[in-house]
This record gives sequence, structure tokens and C-alpha cells, in this order.
Amino acid sequence: MSYELTPFSSRMSWYRKLSIGVAVVFVLGATFYGGVYAGSVWDNTSTPGSLQGIFGNTSTANDGYGNVKNADKIPDYLSKDVNFQLFWDVWRLVKKESVTKDTPDIKLFYGALSGVVSALDDPYSVYFDPDMHKKFNEDLSGSFEGIGAEIGIKDDQLIIVTPLAGNPAEKAGILAGDKIIEVDGKSTVGMSVDEAVDLIRGVKGTTVTLTLFRDGDVDTQKIEITRDTITIDSVTWEMKDNNIAYIKVSHFNRDTEGNFAKAVDEALAKKPKGVILDLRNNPGGFLDTAIQMAGYWIDGKPVVTEKYSDEKQDVYKARSTAKFDGIKTMVLVNEGSASASEIVAGALQDYKVATLVGMKTFGKGSVQDIRELSDGSAVKLTIAKWLTPEGRSINKEGIAPDIEVKITQADRDAKNDPQLDRAIEEMNK
Repeated sequence: MSYELTPFSSRMSWYRKLSIGVAVVFVLGATFYGGVYAGSVWDNTSTPGSLQGIFGNTSTANDGYGNVKNADKIPDYLSKDVNFQLFWDVWRLVKKESVTKDTPDIKLFYGALSGVVSALDDPYSVYFDPDMHKKFNEDLSGSFEGIGAEIGIKDDQLIIVTPLAGNPAEKAGILAGDKIIEVDGKSTVGMSVDEAVDLIRGVKGTTVTLTLFRDGDVDTQKIEITRDTITIDSVTWEMKDNNIAYIKVSHFNRDTEGNFAKAVDEALAKKPKGVILDLRNNPGGFLDTAIQMAGYWIDGKPVVTEKYSDEKQDVYKARSTAKFDGIKTMVLVNEGSASASEIVAGALQDYKVATLVGMKTFGKGSVQDIRELSDGSAVKLTIAKWLTPEGRSINKEGIAPDIEVKITQADRDAKNDPQLDRAIEEMNK
């Protein structure tokens, strides 16, 4: 059974452990294939002082795995035993005194369940009411209309993880790392990824306006995007000058494993002197696919370890033949490389079989699980974190490249790619 790496999943359902992705907006109309797909989905920034009020306080009560942080700052009331009578006191008060006391009991009930999960202070743990869960399942079935971007939460702020190449978000000028301040005028403060996805996705031909803040800018900017059918080529490849094979992987989707295998065989037939694996703006996808891909360089060795709260762990080893063993390899990464991408990049870096070029990756190192409940609702919880072969946890930190190379706005305007150019330069040394 294949597991996806995205923010949602469940062994009670076929989509359990999508733990290696970020969040999805496929906005695609669907879910973060990684963004929700890798582990989840679809699994991180400083802001100018003048905008600090917009982004709010970034401190949280735990680290996303149930471990309490800053214990010396915990309020006294949190050290007391639970008194469920308080719940019923609030319930009765709301029913009796609230100006909206005619709110149906069932709505209050589901609101309380959502509050339980949100109190974990983990952006990837979410309660889905029956309607939200139904929409999520519909997304997984392949509704691919939206803006073509993946979103996540980093430092308590909704951000663009990756605009998908050739799709509306990228064409509108949206970049990885852009902070989403408003969606159609609605503030994103306190908004979950799933709520944002629900607002941003939509039918082809309709529009959505995002208010964004970009590091280095002074003011926010509003960008109107017309939704469309989203197209994704998960694997493309070509031969560069000096017999260098360049393979671009944009997602770890259902078809990625087969397409990558085909690309590898075609590239090897050209007897390349080196390989460049481009994982930039790749938000993740299926865990099995990440393990399979890493195996082309790592023969039978551990690729990733999932560590649970009870200290139990699962070790996943490479299964495919290391066809690129001994072939010089460069891996391109950036702020939009998340989850499954980070698993592959981290493993190849740990075993020193590839050199990473670009910018630090997103930092999505947790695993989510979705459990469907009897009424059709569901709970998505972070159940583990994943570690590289050397035991590195990259959650919220990301993976630093061996060679850091930035891409400026001037580079983008001129259609230059200094990261790829540097990789080719290093390959030719």
C-alpha cells in the first residue's frame, strides 16, 4: 500500500500517512498533493517590525509533537486537573445568554471538537466536520481546478510553499515564501491551512484575490488570480551541454515513480557524465515514491526514519537498484522544496552521494494521520516526525544546501537561473 506525504491520512482509509507533503491548495482545488501529499501535505520567517502586528506572536505551547515548550511560562491554570463541569457551565451560558443562542446544538458540538484539536497548537493537526471531510475526499479523487499553488504554515503565518510551474499562481507572479495576509479581504490571522484552501480553491474561470507580503518589500500587494484547470508534469528531463542529464521532479504523485524510472533509463542510455536532480518548488507527495527515488543512489540503505511520541520508530530502506551509483550528482533545492523532497535531498546529502545547490528547504518534517469517525467527520493529527539517515530532524529548520545560491528578482525578470548555472559549473569541474 502506498502512503502519501501530505497533511492528511489514515489507515482506516486508503489515504492514511500522507505525511510528507505540505498543504494543499491545489488550491488546485485539490489538496496539496504534497501539500498534502507528502506526509501529509501537502508539512517555516522573520518579518519587519512594522508588520509584526499583522503576523502576531509566533510562540506556541508545544513543538508540534506534544512536547511542551517554555514550560516555565505555562499559566497556573494549565497545571490543574480538568474540570469538565466548566464545559457544561459554558455550554449552558451560551445557550441561555448569547445573542445568537438559537445556534443549533450540533454546531456548538462540532465547534467544541474543533477546539480540542486546535488547542494542540500544531498547524497540521485539524478536526474536519463531516462536510469538510467530504470535500477533502473529493479533492483526493482528483478535482484539479484552482490557482495551482501549495500553501503551508511557517512561524504561525500562512505562506505560499510552491506556485506550480505553468499554472495561474505562477503566471500571476506569486513566489514561494510569499506570506498570505488576506484572502478576498479576509484576514488569515489564526486561519488554518484547510480553511485557507477552502477559500482559495474554486471553479475554473472564477477569481480570488490574495493580499501578500514578500520579504524585502515594504508594503503588501494584492494579486487577483483567475482559477483554471491545473496541469502537472511530475517528471521532465533533458540533456544539457557537456552530456549532463537534467531531471526535474515537480511532485511525488501517483505517476511519478514510473515516469522517473523511464527518465532514468533514457538518461542512462546517453551515458551521462553527471546528473542534476531538480527538486525546487516540489512540495512533496507519496512516501513510497520518495524512498524509491532515493534508491537510485542509495542501494538498500535507510532513507528515512519515522519517530513516534512513544519513541517507537519505523525505518524505511531503499528498495530500487542504485543505477546512479558512482555518477556525479547535484541536487537543486529551494524554499519550496518540502516534505518528500526533503527526504530525498536529506538522504543523498547524508550519504554524500550528491551536492545540494540552492537555498534552505521548507522544513516539513512531521507525519500526519487521518482517522475517520462514525459520523463522517475526521481528525488529522501529527503522530510522528521523520529523521534523515544521520538522525537529523529538519522540521521548521529545513535542510541547508552545500552551496548556497540565491535567485533575485532581477534574475527572474531576465529569465536567468543562477542555481542551475552553478550546478552545471560544479559538474564541469
